[in-house]
Amino acid sequence: MLDLHRPATSNAPTSGVARYLWWRAGQQRGLVVAGVALGVVNAMTQAGAPYVLGRAVDDGLERGISRELLTWSGALLLLWVIRAVSGVFAHRVDVANWLRACLGTIHLMGATVATKGETVRRTTPTGEVVATVASDSPRIGEVYAFMGRFLGGLIAYVAVAIILLNASATLGLAVLLGIPVVAGVLALIVRPLQQRQSEHREQNGRLTTLGSDTVSGLRILRGIGGEEAFTARYRAQSQRVREAGVRVASTQSLLDGVQTLLPGLFLAGVIWYGARLAIAGDISPGELVAFYGYAAFLTTPLSDASQGVQIFTRARIATRRVLSVLRVAPAVTDVGTTSRLPEGPAELVDPTSGLHVTPGSFIALVAADPDETAAIATRLGRFEDSSELASPTLGGVPLADAPLSEVRRRVVVSEATPSIFTGVLADELDVRDVGDRAAVEHALVVADAGDVVDSVPGGLDGTVAEKGRSLSGGQRQRVALARALLTDAEVLVLIEPTSAVDAHTEARIASRLRPARAGRTTVVVTASPLVLDQVDEVVLVSRGRVVTRGSHHDLVHDAERAARGDLTGERAEAAVAYRRVVSRNVDDSPAETPGHTDDQAEGSTHPATDRTATDSSHVTGGAR
Repeated sequence: MLDLHRPATSNAPTSGVARYLWWRAGQQRGLVVAGVALGVVNAMTQAGAPYVLGRAVDDGLERGISRELLTWSGALLLLWVIRAVSGVFAHRVDVANWLRACLGTIHLMGATVATKGETVRRTTPTGEVVATVASDSPRIGEVYAFMGRFLGGLIAYVAVAIILLNASATLGLAVLLGIPVVAGVLALIVRPLQQRQSEHREQNGRLTTLGSDTVSGLRILRGIGGEEAFTARYRAQSQRVREAGVRVASTQSLLDGVQTLLPGLFLAGVIWYGARLAIAGDISPGELVAFYGYAAFLTTPLSDASQGVQIFTRARIATRRVLSVLRVAPAVTDVGTTSRLPEGPAELVDPTSGLHVTPGSFIALVAADPDETAAIATRLGRFEDSSELASPTLGGVPLADAPLSEVRRRVVVSEATPSIFTGVLADELDVRDVGDRAAVEHALVVADAGDVVDSVPGGLDGTVAEKGRSLSGGQRQRVALARALLTDAEVLVLIEPTSAVDAHTEARIASRLRPARAGRTTVVVTASPLVLDQVDEVVLVSRGRVVTRGSHHDLVHDAERAARGDLTGERAEAAVAYRRVVSRNVDDSPAETPGHTDDQAEGSTHPATDRTATDSSHVTGGAR
């Protein structure tokens, strides 16, 4: 059985279309060779049939029903049997070639997006990536599905040319020269077709991108009353796609019509000229029949050639789109990573900010601008290898010098806007496939996500809808927190893990989080007093640098002393700044801050004490 689930390789060349297509052929060389071999056999049986038929006609006219006639008739039958059998297997191999090339490109795109997702998102719209996978990958597969027929026809064309020239130089030259002339005329139509196909692909990609963006932001559009405006934009872009498609179809219809007319005229001319030669006695009736068969056969390579031009044209456009994604430089790479991280708990240091995290500690990062603390958090997870900033270290070893797989295993960063994937809830939580149901249930308890299990039909064995759309914002956030806890990472960095839940839920999570992570390093980016009161130490960051650290209680007390004038200097300024950030977080109200919280989703009756899900600064800090 054909194995279509081979792992994607990351060494695909991206320097040009031809190199990629050749590399893709090498990845499935067995299928390509089988397709070409079967295509040659199938084409040669068609090419040999006119010769056998011509000999049968001459022998039949000369000797009547004879042994020679029966022999040639049997040979003709054998040829058509071979053609039928080879045609069946050739079609199966062609489909296998198409599937392997198409799915191979899709797997490669998937691996690229998985490893370079952040940088791909920055350079290429999501809709364009979707269009590339859905539309361009099949176009590339068509090349390999057609390759056997194309090369088989080409080889058969050369064989027929030799036979024709040996039989009659005049008629042979007429046939052989007429085919390229017809192909040249068809080629004149292909260039505008290529341009219009490229334009249609471009407009279709824009439409897909617009649709994807509109669907993902539909809730926001409804909130600001922008549905009609975006519907009008989508309608206008749809019309552009339709108009481009009509232009492609008009050129394609002209090509199809000429592709049928010219070979027909050419065939009629060959028969007329051959009949004149037969009347003059220059060729026999059997040779005339053979020439007719050859001329009719040669229209097939001609048709294949024009079809091949169209297929290669579409594939070239599609491959360029694929390569534009594959060429995106990854944000992180393992090139030159030779150092190994020390075994066991180790100190985590960010030289850029001056942050030092001792092994097993539970600390919080706070800043007036959440972008600053979010930047530190993502730096600790090595989301990017920056040449301008010093790499964070674990146990004195720069993370940029360590294998990425080891960094990902030991340092886990859970972002503020988590993605929930479609699948069985237990499997989506247990991303490292530990298979411990008790651990899954414990993580859900710590994240206070028991209601999520109850809301999913089938519980842990139920299926989560795409992007977790059946869950509220707070439920999605708590599922993501449970998922992060289940990694049991040596260092866990949580960016705003409770920004979308009400105060009561947040208090329960905060009280459970510390004992759940006992003995392991945890860094939380938050300005919530409920969480800050539970951590070992709070680190205040300003302008990207650590300015002070201490317990939440001590920093608030210092701020009170500074307000009374009992404390002055840099320490007092830092304490006042800390209290200002924390107080703003407490004082924000739903009327002042846009957002959605689980107090609405879960029916909280304490709006005065419940803080909002996110203020605008939290949204900015979490976006990544």
